This record gives sequence, structure tokens and C-alpha cells, in this order.
Amino acid sequence: MNRKELITALNNYVTPYAQEQSFKAPFLSLLNHPDAYQRSHLPGHITGSAWIVDESRANVLLTHHAKLNRWLQPGGHADGNENIFEVALREAVEETGLTSLLLINPSFFDIDIHVIPARKEFPEHDHYDVRFLFEAKRTDALIISEESHDLAWINIDNLMMTTGKNDSMVRMAEKVVDLFGRQQ
Repeated sequence: MNRKELITALNNYVTPYAQEQSFKAPFLSLLNHPDAYQRSHLPGHITGSAWIVDESRANVLLTHHAKLNRWLQPGGHADGNENIFEVALREAVEETGLTSLLLINPSFFDIDIHVIPARKEFPEHDHYDVRFLFEAKRTDALIISEESHDLAWINIDNLMMTTGKNDSMVRMAEKVVDLFGRQQ
């Protein structure tokens, strides 16, 4: 999904979530900037993530992010790659070790804008995150990367407690339930 395809998809995107709907205009504005896919572009830039569910669709794979010290979906910077699907897939493989990921929907699954706190080497900034929905087998081996403290399959019903009620992650869990029903 290149820049032009992402712009088209965003223009056509309909979501029942008011907060997510409010992200469309800022995304489209950012995508007009030639450096939107560069991590050096401030106050924000495009990132790609993978929401990975297991075959039952009852569990999601999360990484305990080393720098942010929070449970999150795998994802990261585009670093100039304007094919945001490739970015999300690359980050999923790098951060989980999974190589047999099945894309469930060819378009993005969710969008979010969230603040990344300042660090010594970089000021506070926004990630304009494009998320894709994947499926993986829970029996496949996981490899914890240097970017993570841990990886874990979390039951969607326990997501609020695990993520500290992260609104965007709860929204993605609700979307999975809406698409596939509540699984056990």
C-alpha cells in the first residue's frame, strides 16, 4: 500500500469509532508532506503495525516494548519506505520471529495517532500508525528481539488489564470481536 493507495483508502475509510474517524484529516494532511515517512519528520511521522491474532481469533500477540515499557502490538518506523504494508510486515517479523503471517484483509485494519514521549536523543512526537490485521499459529516459535522484554499471546478478554486500558488496542480487540464473534 503506497502513499497514493493509502490516501485513497483513508478517503474511503468508514469507522464507527469517533476517535478513529477524527484521525483521518490529520493523516491526510501529513501525507501531503514529502517527508511523512521519515522518522526525522516532526512533529510526527507515519508508522506501521501488525495486529496479530491466533487461529481462534481469541488471542492477540503483544510485545513488551523495551523503551516504552508497555505491552503493544509489533510495529515501527517506515524509515522512508512508503509501502506501509511492507513496513508493518517487516516489523512483525523482526519483533516476533514469525514468518508465516497470514494477512486477513488487504486494506489497513485501524489507524491511530499517539504520542511518543521524549527521550534524550529525540523530542516528544506523534506516530501516525497504520495497522494491518494478521493471523499466526500459536504453535509457531517466537523470538524476542532486542526491542522487547517479552512476547505473549494475550486473550482479548484480558486486554484492558494487560494494556492499562489502551484505547486504541481495546478498539482493535472490539473490531476482532465484531468481525469474528467472541471466541473461547
